[in-house]
Amino acid sequence: MPQVRLALIGFSLFISVLFTLPLFASAEEDVSSIATVPAKFRYTYDNVSLPAGEKMGFLGSTALFDVNDWLSLGPAAYGALVGQRGGFITLGMATELRKELLDNIEVNAGMFVGAGGGRGGFQLAGGGLMLRYHMGAKLKTFLGGFGAGISYIDFPDGTIHSSQPYFSYEYPFTTLIASGRRDLPEWEGTMVGSGHMAEQELATVYRTYQIPAGVLTDSGAVQYKTINLMGIEWNRYLDNNLFVKIESEGAMGGKSNGYMQILFGLGYRFELLDGTWFKLSSSLGVAGGGGVATGGGLIIDAVGSLQQRLGENLFAEVSAGYVKVPETSFKAISYAGKVGYHFFTPNVRSQRVNLSDLSGFDASHIRMRTTHQTYYKAAANWRSHHANLNVDLLGMQMDYFLHDNFYLTGQGLAAYKGKAGAYMTGLVGGGLSLPMFSTPLFITAELLAGAAGGGGLAVGGGLVWQTNAGLGYQLSDEFSLIAQYGYMAAPKGDFRARVLSLSLGYNFTLFSR
Repeated sequence: MPQVRLALIGFSLFISVLFTLPLFASAEEDVSSIATVPAKFRYTYDNVSLPAGEKMGFLGSTALFDVNDWLSLGPAAYGALVGQRGGFITLGMATELRKELLDNIEVNAGMFVGAGGGRGGFQLAGGGLMLRYHMGAKLKTFLGGFGAGISYIDFPDGTIHSSQPYFSYEYPFTTLIASGRRDLPEWEGTMVGSGHMAEQELATVYRTYQIPAGVLTDSGAVQYKTINLMGIEWNRYLDNNLFVKIESEGAMGGKSNGYMQILFGLGYRFELLDGTWFKLSSSLGVAGGGGVATGGGLIIDAVGSLQQRLGENLFAEVSAGYVKVPETSFKAISYAGKVGYHFFTPNVRSQRVNLSDLSGFDASHIRMRTTHQTYYKAAANWRSHHANLNVDLLGMQMDYFLHDNFYLTGQGLAAYKGKAGAYMTGLVGGGLSLPMFSTPLFITAELLAGAAGGGGLAVGGGLVWQTNAGLGYQLSDEFSLIAQYGYMAAPKGDFRARVLSLSLGYNFTLFSR
């Protein structure tokens, strides 16, 4: 049985590397046009069995992109929503095979490979590696897809090995992605989707929770009065005023390192002056870790924001709100500052779009990396337990190229080995990529900062910084291999680590204005 499990893990990790492969672009032959990509947002719910008869309601969120008529790939996250394990969160990638039986009925089977953990530490999650397999069916309706089936969730190094029914809902959409680096023609054309563009915002968020007296931690002690968080927020407008939002943040100050939240919400904006907007929104999601008493994991917030445009694309925003966990005493006043990028993308429905019809848009070059990192001990007290074990992590990195040689970068990783289940990190920063003469080799250097916590790593309040330098090889216009060596430290903790990173990069182009 151990050999079978190791084979499954090895196969799953191999598949996870393939997640970044642009198979949907392999059939791209007409260089004058771009094939659109069908995709879907999917939410799943599994009632997972834990040791001693305990149950954990597990909410999953996945973005799946269709490779062809029978295969989909994409990133995914799972978080505890019901039970006693608020903060048990995993991040990873998913793949699915599907077959249509009738026009509106589909059968499917797939798997998820990820890492994480949370409340329960390495006793539940072990190193943090999570595998999820499922088989099910879906009914397509005008409201979206409704599905059900059987899933199996396995933490091979931990104590969670659970089979259960699951339920799902998915929202289909179409996006425009060009494989490799593509540029737009100089001539003027008829703008695609004129009057039908998708308005979006992406922001870096710094948030602080001011916690009143009387709020207790999950151990019954008095909750420290502040939690400082850092993360990202994405908004997509459904019309001129109504928008949906997703945000993910982690603690990087206070005494709750390891706390993380992922929220999904709905909002509405009002224009006060030209370029000045007032926004109201409400969200719910999963949260926990760092000793914060989030019960089963459900958290709710309400926020009011004032946004000021600083130019055609940049904006600054301040917000204030209230956050509450319904089943515990945790509550807080929330204040946040944001700096973001406002843009439009083509809202297309046809199967192909001519490049000449994208006049008026800009080509944004992006690199997505599937990444493996290993932390090596660089200080005696870098961990509170298993200090002589290295920590292995899996995750994703996204690089947005401002120039051929300069990029903004962000990464989200979680531990899967080294008895550090529940450790996660989210960092943002900048990078440099320099080609070596006329060869496929290039040099990279990066500086990042952000939040980290969990798994017994001594990161203090959660603020960390990391530097990387390394060498890359451009396999083709789309793919690259990158090896980096770096150093990571927590300014207010004992955590110090040498970091070895190996990643497979995939270059693609998005169109925005």
